[in-house]
Amino acid sequence: MKLNRYTSVAHATQGLRQRGFKDEFKLEGPHQMKNLNTGDMYSPGDMTIVEYHRFEGMSNPSDMSIVFAVEAEDGRKGTIISTYGAYANMKLVEFMDKVKIKESATA
Repeated sequence: MKLNRYTSVAHATQGLRQRGFKDEFKLEGPHQMKNLNTGDMYSPGDMTIVEYHRFEGMSNPSDMSIVFAVEAEDGRKGTIISTYGAYANMKLVEFMDKVKIKESATA
C-alpha cells in the first residue's frame, strides 16, 4: 500500500483529488456506499482501499479521522472520511472492515 504523509484531513483530500481520487462516497444504509458524484451504489465487495491516512486530534478527540482512498469495481476513485474512537460511525466501520485492501507492489 502506498503511503503518503499529509498534515490534515483537508491536505489529504486535496492531495488525493490531485492524484485522481475525485469522487466522494457516503454510507447509505448498512450495506451500500453511494458515490455522491454519480449516484451509483456499491457493496463492500465492489470496492478496494488503495491507501488510508489516519489523523489524531492533538487537543480535540473529535478530530480523530481516517481518510480512505478507494477504487470501485467500475474504476471510479474517490475518498471516504471516517471518524474513529468514541465518535466513530460503527455502521461505516463495519462496512469498511469488509472492503478489501489493495496489496502493496513492494510486499
